[in-house]
Amino acid sequence: MKKTLFIKNALVLTVTGLILRLLGIIFKVWLAKRVGSEGIGLYHLVFSVYTFASTFASSGITIAVTRLASAELVGGSNEGLFKMLRRALCITLFIALISFCIILFGNGFIAERFINDRRSAAALSILAFSLPFMGVSAVLKGYFTARRKVSVNSAAVLLEQLVRITLCLYFVDKFAQKGIGAAVAGVILGDTLAEAASCVFSLIFFKADVKKVKAQGGSAAFKGTGELLRIAAPLTAGRYGTTLLRTVENLIMPKALSRAGGHFARSLSIFGALKGMALPVLFFPSSLLGAFSALLIPEMSEALACNRRLSIRRNVERTLRLTLFMGLIFSGVFFFAGPRIGLLIYSDSDSGGIIKALAPLVPLFYLDSISDGILKGLDQQIFTFRNAIIDSALRIVLILIVVPRAGIEGFIYIMYLSNLLTCSLNVGRLIKITGARVRVAVEIIIPTAAAIGICAVLYRLLSKISADLLFVSAYSVLSVILFVGFMVMFKIVDVREYV
Repeated sequence: MKKTLFIKNALVLTVTGLILRLLGIIFKVWLAKRVGSEGIGLYHLVFSVYTFASTFASSGITIAVTRLASAELVGGSNEGLFKMLRRALCITLFIALISFCIILFGNGFIAERFINDRRSAAALSILAFSLPFMGVSAVLKGYFTARRKVSVNSAAVLLEQLVRITLCLYFVDKFAQKGIGAAVAGVILGDTLAEAASCVFSLIFFKADVKKVKAQGGSAAFKGTGELLRIAAPLTAGRYGTTLLRTVENLIMPKALSRAGGHFARSLSIFGALKGMALPVLFFPSSLLGAFSALLIPEMSEALACNRRLSIRRNVERTLRLTLFMGLIFSGVFFFAGPRIGLLIYSDSDSGGIIKALAPLVPLFYLDSISDGILKGLDQQIFTFRNAIIDSALRIVLILIVVPRAGIEGFIYIMYLSNLLTCSLNVGRLIKITGARVRVAVEIIIPTAAAIGICAVLYRLLSKISADLLFVSAYSVLSVILFVGFMVMFKIVDVREYV
């Protein structure tokens, strides 16, 4: 029954993730046509500050709430659960208030000194109002994940995305004639109102669900604020540090590119094509992995609390295999069809070239993301924090040295080095602490050769199809079907493990 619930929740999150990513790409396509790649670049710079501010608002609290709520439900009491939730809300709202004041009253300084574009000041002042809603939503998301009621989280984010897109369509059209800065402010206003709508929606369902909670234990397992901070603090510090460093990275990239030759506007356009166009496409197929990652945190936390080591090892092995295989086939698809995917989605040659250049990184992207999530569920947040800080600091140093000399090609080399480093560290740590086994020949070499061969042969057979939409659809679907068929036929994948 529990396995059935896990699969059901995984399907809900997968479908939700696919819808969200599809809607996100459609919205980015529309926004790119409306404000151009320069506008996308400016929006991404503002969104970097937005992401950094939201880190302060949520304070990495979601995973801490999920883990502690899961433990409380199986071995604690309602009293302990509610006490933990109240403490979590107080912490996140306090931090959100500090962040709110910094962004609201310092928007001009941030726009001029960090973003280096005065046009972003209005957008920054608007985004400050979203922070309290983000904080409350972070706590509620952790609660519903622990309760295995991910449908509420899925409905909340779907509502948020629909409200965001609807309002942004209105605000961008309304403000676009006033310039790119006003258009970006319109997008951020839509983001803020969408955050508020999602938060209110989750609160309504929380008040209804909390009346049904019955913890299985007899006494409170929650030991106080110190326990909450023991989990949240490393996660928070890690998110603070990495988000700050990634924000710095995003802010210095256009300047570094302009020093490599060309105007700042062109550099901003290239940066927008990479971060705002190519990467969302590359991560689009990973919705299933995001679902598994979110659901594995309470499962791993519960298994760890009950000392079920064999269950942890088997789950890790299955998840790593699924992640690697998915990454390999989509890496092949993006490598061979990247230019045509970029033209189809964005009508932009820059984004297509970047998709192709980054395609070999897709397995590393996916493995790093899911191993990071599992490690946090296994109380390894300090390890992931250290790795993330080292990686981000290394990227900034290399950007300052390499990008002014080598341009966007230099940044792509940096991404290869960075993702290889973090993926190796996280996956290596996961294998070490769980005892998971990896069969190199059967699970790495043969699937890699199969993915390359299938994608190469299909590309030659289908490349004469002139319509980009028909070609990309047929090529992607057939590649996945043939790859899955190969893996099942040669018994590299046992379907029974995942059903």
